[in-house]
Parts: sequence; C-alpha cells; structure tokens
Amino acid sequence: MLKSLELDAIDWKILGELQADGSLTNVELARRVGLTPPPCLRRVHALREAGFIRGYRAMLDAPQLGFSVVCFAFVHLASQAEGDLAAFAERIRLWPSIRECWTLSGDIDFLLKCVTKDLPSLQVLVGDLTATPNVRNVRTALALGKLKDEGLVPVPGLPR
Repeated sequence: MLKSLELDAIDWKILGELQADGSLTNVELARRVGLTPPPCLRRVHALREAGFIRGYRAMLDAPQLGFSVVCFAFVHLASQAEGDLAAFAERIRLWPSIRECWTLSGDIDFLLKCVTKDLPSLQVLVGDLTATPNVRNVRTALALGKLKDEGLVPVPGLPR
C-alpha cells in the first residue's frame, strides 16, 4: 500500500489531472503525465486502492438545473455533547438541500453549504434548520457569485 511520503512526481501529476477532470480517458491521462497507458492505469489503480482517490463525480450546473440559490449556514448548537453532535450530523445527512457540512472549531459548530431552487425554498430550509432539536442559532450568508472552484487538495507543481 502507498503512503503519502512515497508519492512521486508522476503520482502527483495523475492526482492533479484527475482532480481537475475525473472523466479523462486513461490514454489522455497517460499522455498528460508522460506515461504509456498500461503503467498509468496501474498507478491509478494503486492510488485508488491506497485510498488517495476516493471516487469520481460529475459536476452539475446547478442554475441550469433550477437550483439558483447558494447559501452558507453557520450553526451553533445548544449542546456539544457527543450524542447531540452525532444526532445533528445524522439529520444533516438526510437533508438533500444541504450539500456540504463541515464541523468547525470556535463559536460555530457547523458550516453548511445549502442549495435551493429559490429564496422561498431557502427560507423554508432555514426555518426547518432553526427548528431542529439542539440548534441554538443559525446565521446565513447568501452567495452572490463563485470566483474559484478547485478540488480540495492543492497539488504540488500545478498552478496555484
């Protein structure tokens, strides 16, 4: 199994290319990283088996599909006991409009990325979220536009 310290420059190139476009064919990926297709495919399989590649997704155009409102919700719970945190997390997993959920340190317990069709739908979501057991308060920030959308990992050697 690979370890992060054993990744070489080609492994990082493979990871960077796949993070930028997971739909690349193996032939195109191999060309971009300077390998022939068979060793490139072996490396991709090894990276996946080692857990460096968790999966692949299509990036959908939310506004074109009718989801034009993006909002970030900052949630503060009344209790941070382990059971209360777990109960809140479980509720969030079942909410389709909540697309990301991060636990935070400091005054805010959770940061949620929410996507809805319109402002009335967002208002309903925020009302439901506020009424969730153990929620002390919810603050929201409506997204006005997206300036950058990169994969989560800054890959060495690629433009920053």
